[in-house]
Amino acid sequence: MDNYVLSNEWMWAIFGISVITLLYLDLFVFHRHASEPNIKDTFWACVFYIGIALLFGLFVIYERGSEIGMLYYTGFLVEKSLSLDNIFIISIIFSSLKIERKYQHRVLFWGILGAIVMRGILIGVGEVLISKFHWILYVFAAFLIYTGIKMALHKNDEQSKLEDTKLFKIVSKFFRITPKIHGEHFFVKEKGHNYITPLFLALIIIETMDIIFAFDSIPAIFLITQDLFVVYTSNIFAILGLRALYFLLAAAVHKFTYLKPALSIILIFIGSKIFLPYIGIEVAAWQSLTVTFSLIAGAIILSLVKPIKEQ
Repeated sequence: MDNYVLSNEWMWAIFGISVITLLYLDLFVFHRHASEPNIKDTFWACVFYIGIALLFGLFVIYERGSEIGMLYYTGFLVEKSLSLDNIFIISIIFSSLKIERKYQHRVLFWGILGAIVMRGILIGVGEVLISKFHWILYVFAAFLIYTGIKMALHKNDEQSKLEDTKLFKIVSKFFRITPKIHGEHFFVKEKGHNYITPLFLALIIIETMDIIFAFDSIPAIFLITQDLFVVYTSNIFAILGLRALYFLLAAAVHKFTYLKPALSIILIFIGSKIFLPYIGIEVAAWQSLTVTFSLIAGAIILSLVKPIKEQ
C-alpha cells in the first residue's frame, strides 16, 4: 500500500511538472508576441500535444499496468473528440466579436488555464459525490444516454447572433463593453470609465461554455473509470492541445459531418456499460478503447471520403 501511495504521488508530480512546463513554453517561449498562426506551425503543435499525451499514457502503463493505461487512452480519446464541439463554438464567438487570429491565442491560453482549474473543481466534486453516493453513477449513465440520443436527433439550426444570446445580455449588465479591439488588452480605460474589450468578453463566454460542456464530458470519463488520476490527466491533456487543434481545424470542423452521430453512439455506449453486467456482458478496457477509436476514426474517414451534400 505504501509503495502504491508513493508511486501515485510521484505520478502526480510528473503530471504537474509536465503541465506547468507546457503552459510556460506556450505563453513565454512560443507565443511571446501576437502573430497570426500558420497551418504548418499549428499542425506540428497538434502533433506535439497529442504525442505528449500518448507518451504520458505509456508512463501510466509502465507505472500502473496496461488495464489502467487503456482506460487513460479511452478517456483521452473521448475528451478529445468532445472538444471538437468546443472548437465550433469558439470559432462562432471569435467571428461574431471580429477578433483577429493573431489575438485569439491570448484568449485561448487563459481560457485553457481557467478550464484546467474548473475541470479540477468539477472532477473533485464528482469524486466526492461518487464516494458518498455510488448510485450517482447510474444517474450519470442515464444522463449520458439521454445526451447521446439528443445529440443524434438534433439538427443544426441557423446560429443566432451573439448579441442576442442571454449570456451576452447578462455580461452587458455587469460590465461596460467596448466594441473596439485594443491589441492584446482585456481591459481599457476610456473617458474615465473602465471597459472590457471583446477579448475579455470572448474569454468569459468560452469559460462559461466549457463549464456547460464539462457536464457532458465529466460524467463520460467517470463512467469509463473512477480512478481520479486517470480522470483528471486524460481531461487536462485533451484540453491542453485544444488551442492548436482550434487553429488547425476551425475552418474545417463543420465538414466532419459524421462525427456527431459517432459521438452520440459513443456516449450511449459508455452510458450503457454500467448496465451491461446485469445481462451478463462484461466490457474490458481494451474493448472500450477499440470501439471508441473505431467509431471516431471511421466517422472522420467517412466525412472526408463521402461528405454530406449541403442543401
